[in-house]
Amino acid sequence: MSLYRHKSGLLFIALFALLALFQANPVSASSGIARSIRRPHALGTRQHAHSHNSSSLPLEYNNGPVMRQTSITYAIFWEPATLQDGTPTRVSANYHGLIERYFADIGGSGIYSVNTQYYDGGGSITNSSSFGGAWVDTSAYPSSDCNDSATPNDCMSDGQFQLEVLKAMQANGWSGGLNHMFFVFTSLGEGSCVDTASSACSFTQYCAYHSAFQSSDGQTVIYANMPYAGTSLDGCGVSFSPNNDIDADSTINVLSHEHMEAVTDPLGNAWYDALGDEIGDKCAWNFGSLNSSGGDVTFNGHSYILQKEWDNKAKGCVLTGP
Repeated sequence: MSLYRHKSGLLFIALFALLALFQANPVSASSGIARSIRRPHALGTRQHAHSHNSSSLPLEYNNGPVMRQTSITYAIFWEPATLQDGTPTRVSANYHGLIERYFADIGGSGIYSVNTQYYDGGGSITNSSSFGGAWVDTSAYPSSDCNDSATPNDCMSDGQFQLEVLKAMQANGWSGGLNHMFFVFTSLGEGSCVDTASSACSFTQYCAYHSAFQSSDGQTVIYANMPYAGTSLDGCGVSFSPNNDIDADSTINVLSHEHMEAVTDPLGNAWYDALGDEIGDKCAWNFGSLNSSGGDVTFNGHSYILQKEWDNKAKGCVLTGP
């Protein structure tokens, strides 16, 4: 949804206006970013994710491109020793390994197959995704340029995440493109807002978001801001932990939401419903029955707990399809 929907229509309209202002005034091209090409599109926290009778609102095609071919995912783990205020920070022991395993498992899975009913002018999305690699950046977070009330003094705005993606691309020889997606994972206690005006921020309003920009050399760069879900399990966590790592399992659920939405609506002009909700928004925080491991899906023998995704053919939320 754009950015997310709230029961208060006035709040949503105000946020939409602020995001439009942000899109019109992106980070300067001198930093390597030519322009933002879509608004941040976020998963609201459990407290802010709205529910409505989405059965009467199918996803509609709006003529834009999808990630029709194999989506290639990249993990950028931005983990300095301390936050901006000097507080020590960390991630859980299995955080990297479980996230990387998920990225390797998702292609060919039942939940990714839901995407195959959606298409663009070149054809339908294929059930194929691969993991392009991971990079750990231990450099310090830049000075806070926003105010996330959930993480006072420790906050970065969207422009900082765009710059970090460019840094990772240059360091690793990674390229952009419509089928490449870069996930920036920050550590415990680090917050973010969509802009320096702090119009919407992590843990109070959203758990993560995806967006896109054009680099100064003309590449389309699709990315996601992935705050550490364990910072606020009440707002962004799952209720069960199939991998005995609640922080990692919670982040994996959120990254699944962002990945599926970016595959079906990477630039904000492909698949969404009449309210602006994307494939994951319509089923946010809606899970399936648990298996013996405490997850609701199993890929390659590995259990995860993931929200459902919207299936136009089934006219509902599913974990496999179409």
